[in-house]
Order: sequence, then structure tokens, then C-alpha cells
Amino acid sequence: MNLELDGKVALITGGNSGIGRATALAFAHEGAKVVVAARRAIEGSETVEMIQSIGGDATFVQTDVSQKADVIAMVDHCVATYGGLDIAFNNAGVEGTIGVSTVDYDEEVWNQVIDINLKGIWLCMKYQIPQMLARGNGSIVNMSSASGLGGASPGIAYSASKFGVVGMTKRAAKEYAPHGIRVNVVCPAVIKTPMADRLGLFVDEEPIEWVGTFHPLGRAGTPGEVASAVVWLCSDGAGFVTGHALAIDGGALI
Repeated sequence: MNLELDGKVALITGGNSGIGRATALAFAHEGAKVVVAARRAIEGSETVEMIQSIGGDATFVQTDVSQKADVIAMVDHCVATYGGLDIAFNNAGVEGTIGVSTVDYDEEVWNQVIDINLKGIWLCMKYQIPQMLARGNGSIVNMSSASGLGGASPGIAYSASKFGVVGMTKRAAKEYAPHGIRVNVVCPAVIKTPMADRLGLFVDEEPIEWVGTFHPLGRAGTPGEVASAVVWLCSDGAGFVTGHALAIDGGALI
């Protein structure tokens, strides 16, 4: 299987922690030049330092993916720094309010979740795809969730956004396949990340009992396991894969 990504330019949003950070490091390990984008500059710069410490080439650009101007500046940064864009992992997202019923959900929170999780991915693709068209090929992986395929969810806005990402991905994949651009989406279940910690799914670094019973494999996933799947989807080894929603869920959706 060919995972060789030497010389490729990879952009990761939400690259300041969790799955985004693990994927940024995984791309660097495979020889890609990495652009880390995130709202929090300190943590994003730490990811860049981690990549540089293993001999990788990386840069940081502060970005709020819900803002058109930020997304344009992010893509422009890729082109100005590395000459183009080959790979994008649109990972940035928020969970919204946890455990609130549909009728009690706050409209402002709804708007924030949809703006970041759904509109943000659309904006990223909107400005990433022209750069890939200029290259004649490219690969995009969007972040959804097992909640985007069915099952439990932190709240109505999160579910809506994650189902929407799957739909957008399939539309874009069909539209740009003739142009050599592949678009896929990953749908993780419970992964040990800061978001999972905020959801109260881990206590003293150990998953609560529900997490084990939710996954037939009996445990939560790791950021590295998701990162490995994303890197594969962006490699030549997955060259015949597009429009696919890949569940990384320990069997939760069986």
C-alpha cells in the first residue's frame, strides 16, 4: 500500500489538539508539508513545533472556519507558503450544548454549531477545490461523526451538522470526481479527545462504563486510529475511493 506523501501539501483545520493534531503529525510522518489551521494560536503553534521536532515542515495560520475571510486567508497562506494545495482534512468542529432537548435548544448555540461544523466545511471546500483543480487532482476528507450516520448525539445541532457534512461530501465527490478530486468523510464514534472530555465520557483518563458498552470492541478509539484512516484516504492507496463515509466506530453502528 502506497502512503508516500513526500512533497504533498496538506491542510488540517482544527489542528491544535485531538484528532487534528494527531493527523497533522501523521501527515508529516509520511513526508507531507503541513499547514495547521485553528482558532487557538498557542496550541496550533505547539502542533507545528511537534512536527518540526520530528524533522517535518509545518506552518500555522490562525483561522475561524465559520468566517469567509479567514478561510480565504488560510488557503492563500497554503499557496503562498508551499505553492499550492494537494490534501485537506476539514476537521474543525464544536459539540454545542450537551444534553439539551430539541425544544429547549438555544438558537444562538444552534447557529454557532451549524456555522462551524457545516458552513465551515462548505467554505473550506469552496476555496480549497479551486487550488486542487489548478493541480489537476487532490483529496479532501471531511469530519463528520457516528452521529452523522445514526445513533447517540450530544444534541440536535450536532446531529444536524454531522448528517449535513455526509451529504455535502457525497455531493462534492460526485461533482469533482471527473476532475481528479476525491472527497470522503470520516465518522468516528467516541474518541479520547478534549471534546470527549468535555462531554464527560472519561473520568481520570478512563472511559465511563457506557463508552465500553456502546462499542462492541469494548473501548474508545484513539486520535491516532482516526489519523491513520484519514492519511490512507488521502493516499494513492485509496485512489479508487470517493464519496465514502467511513465509520471509525468500534462497531457501534453494527
